[in-house]
Amino acid sequence: MTGTSSGLEARERKGDDARNGRNERDGRNGAEALGPVPFLRNRPLQLITAAYAVVWIWTAIDPKYPSDWLLENLLVFAFVALLLATYRRFQFSNVSYGLMAVFLSLHAYGAHSTYAETPFGFWLKDALGLARNHYDRIVHFAFGLLLTYPMRELGLRRMHLRGAWSWWVPFLIMLALSADYEVVESWVARIVSPELGDAYLGTQGDIWDAQKDTNAAQVGSLIALVIAWAWGKVTGREAWRG
Repeated sequence: MTGTSSGLEARERKGDDARNGRNERDGRNGAEALGPVPFLRNRPLQLITAAYAVVWIWTAIDPKYPSDWLLENLLVFAFVALLLATYRRFQFSNVSYGLMAVFLSLHAYGAHSTYAETPFGFWLKDALGLARNHYDRIVHFAFGLLLTYPMRELGLRRMHLRGAWSWWVPFLIMLALSADYEVVESWVARIVSPELGDAYLGTQGDIWDAQKDTNAAQVGSLIALVIAWAWGKVTGREAWRG
């Protein structure tokens, strides 16, 4: 009996080790597990790209301040170029591409008339009795809410993050990017186009604008991670796995 019991325990341990090994290999080889799909065969990504292209073209037509519109889109051009240049080596899931497209669409709408003067922001101001146009806060919140999960996917599949680090590192990266954006934004406003001033920065007279924007992104990021955690608990898998 003792020998039989020991044999069963050994087989169970071997089975657990094999399952753990598979899970680790899946994490390390996320791209292979996901299966790289050429763009021309990825119909969901084609639809995502087409939808964003329509939004971008629509908002690029007759912007209120052309110089401001160009400044607002410089980082977008760089970001999209980076995604295109690295597509063959690393493809995000369609879930992450969809989240990116939604955020970029929100940004495109804000760039069309400047964040401080978006019609939706003014409508929201009147409807809720707010003191200012809060569209910039919405987009900074969306930055954390919509881009944290793609960062987590990158961390899992390329940085090989595990355990608490797979949650903590994406959050810290998003917080750093949000704060860095405020710094870079001020550099651009002062060096590239100082005449735009507040129209580009969109502070609307709020001396704590940069801190509040960063805080909005922080809250959005935390909510995104909670949603990702809940999704994993309910489905037993990461959203990027489909």
